[in-house]
Amino acid sequence: MSQTIKAILPPKRPNGRTVLVFDDGSTLKLLPQIAAENGLCLGLELDENERKALEAANAAASAKQRAVRIISAAAVSKRELEQRLTQKGETPEDAQNAVRWLEELNLLDDAETARQIVSRGVSRGYGLERIKQMLYAKRIPKQYWDEALAAVPDMSDALTDFLRKRLGPEPDEKAVRSAAQAAIRRGYTWTEVREALEQIQEAGV
Repeated sequence: MSQTIKAILPPKRPNGRTVLVFDDGSTLKLLPQIAAENGLCLGLELDENERKALEAANAAASAKQRAVRIISAAAVSKRELEQRLTQKGETPEDAQNAVRWLEELNLLDDAETARQIVSRGVSRGYGLERIKQMLYAKRIPKQYWDEALAAVPDMSDALTDFLRKRLGPEPDEKAVRSAAQAAIRRGYTWTEVREALEQIQEAGV
């Protein structure tokens, strides 16, 4: 059964959709570029297969558009991007194709993303374990971890500075315990924390 386009409504806002209104009262929302690329106009008849093809092309373009917005806002791995796309409602096939498309354009690189994540963790003063957690959370494949983590410098000074700020001028046992637990949550091992506390105690807080 065919449908005839009776009206074409332009987007009401930036990044909005063009709306096709058919003679049977049904509507179809499309990205403006999809409507333009397919030469849609008033009076055009679409059969069921043509409408399905439009919907598929729109879904694929929508996934790519959303993927670009995601990588523009934050560093993500291929796996994370695919997961976020499907969580937003894209089909697994469209999500995979969008990821592949970005990879072909050299806009998605797990090795580079791993380096960016490690750099961000270091700048925040995190310990090695917390940085590893960041890589895991971002679903970075393990094959890229070693190279990225090799760039982590000696963080002992960062740990000591963090503990000094938490301890204050005259820390009691409770303050020391609280500071130590906070440092461990930031990715430092108990051994690293103990050594830093001993150094602070020897030097005087």
